[in-house]
Amino acid sequence: MDDVLFEVKNDVGIITLNRPKALNALNTSMVLKIKPKLKEYESLVRMVIIQGAGGKAFCAGGDVKSVTENGPGAKSLEIATNFFQNEYSVDSIIGKYKIPYVSLIDGITMGGGVGISVHGKYRVATEKTLFAMPETAIGLFCDVGGSYVLSRMDKHLGVMLGLTGSRLKGSDVAKVGIATHYVHSSKIDDLRTKLIEDVRDPGIVLAENTEDLDTVEFTLAPLVDKIDSIFSHERVEAIVEALRADGSDWAKGMLKMLSEVSPTGLKITRKEILKGKNLSLDECLKMEYRLAYKCTEAKYSTDFYEGVRALLIDKDRNPKWCPASLEEVKDEIIDKYFEPFSNGEKSLHLS
Repeated sequence: MDDVLFEVKNDVGIITLNRPKALNALNTSMVLKIKPKLKEYESLVRMVIIQGAGGKAFCAGGDVKSVTENGPGAKSLEIATNFFQNEYSVDSIIGKYKIPYVSLIDGITMGGGVGISVHGKYRVATEKTLFAMPETAIGLFCDVGGSYVLSRMDKHLGVMLGLTGSRLKGSDVAKVGIATHYVHSSKIDDLRTKLIEDVRDPGIVLAENTEDLDTVEFTLAPLVDKIDSIFSHERVEAIVEALRADGSDWAKGMLKMLSEVSPTGLKITRKEILKGKNLSLDECLKMEYRLAYKCTEAKYSTDFYEGVRALLIDKDRNPKWCPASLEEVKDEIIDKYFEPFSNGEKSLHLS
């Protein structure tokens, strides 16, 4: 079965991620097919719609098991950098796309699935949409332009989501700006048909056929000011101290999440979000590529391999992070991740 399907209807390019058993997780094969097709469609059709097959997920992320299956070493580094190079290139193309790009994020939308949706002009969520950027749990950081998107969320919500991997559902995904529109999942097929058949601007079609969320409350609304205060700290240790001082059940839940993920991943994520606020999407992607390369290069850390092992392969959910505590992750360690490559050939090249 083809892992990604392409179709043109009424001058609309339709891309269907077609790995439903893997929750449409992106692999190298898929991004290598999507990249040239996006370029072709940009001058061929009036709009692109991207969707996931199977009804459960839009895209649950990147297929990191396939990236790390050879363990730390040159082979994995080669596979990983090839994957990240092509994945981030696709994200960049979407961010600069000259025609309307509509993502139907009906179902699980995490990690790489966020990258191939959130940078486009229109994103339609449903009550089945489940958003998260859970990369710190696998010893990584929020990539695919996460430093660009999360840094631009109000009230430091992006910092909280990026560090903890907290999940947002349904209309909340639109409330934070990950989605631009919201509709019940029972109407998603009808909405797709209208977008294809109606030749008017898709913004008008979407406005006429999606729900007004002005009267729908953001479920995190009671916590927004607390999140803004606590997650505004630039050091992860200060965030942890503020949560301990708060002492509420919510704060205890946040502390539990932070205690289970990679300390190195936490500090990289906090720093990339700080930097990302003043960078363009392409600049963020280039920074993230350096980070991804170094997270995959064993001389820097093996947390990425250990996180994937513990959560996705052995599934013992007991990763052994190294360093094991925030205090052990010194600033000079994190600074090395952000340093430019001495050899420019390693850098991310975007067309």
